[in-house]
Amino acid sequence: MYLNLKIQIFKSGIRQNHIAKDLGIGDAVLSKIIHGYRVPSEGERKLLANYLGVDEAWLFEEYEVTSASRFSLVTPETKVTEDGRS
Repeated sequence: MYLNLKIQIFKSGIRQNHIAKDLGIGDAVLSKIIHGYRVPSEGERKLLANYLGVDEAWLFEEYEVTSASRFSLVTPETKVTEDGRS
């Protein structure tokens, strides 16, 4: 999950579907990016960072949902592979 992206969109006060339309990407695509179901392309990363006026690397820090109210920053040291290994 890209928690910083989700928060920044909320803070902008602009609806997610309006951002998607302004950037020429689909609503579902943006939703999948925010929730970590889709990895954004370099172009999408740059578009979103520029649109929201924030640093791209910060905006796309990956967080993992560990419970309903807890998030953990995913780093190369903590990222779990598809087969469940760290």
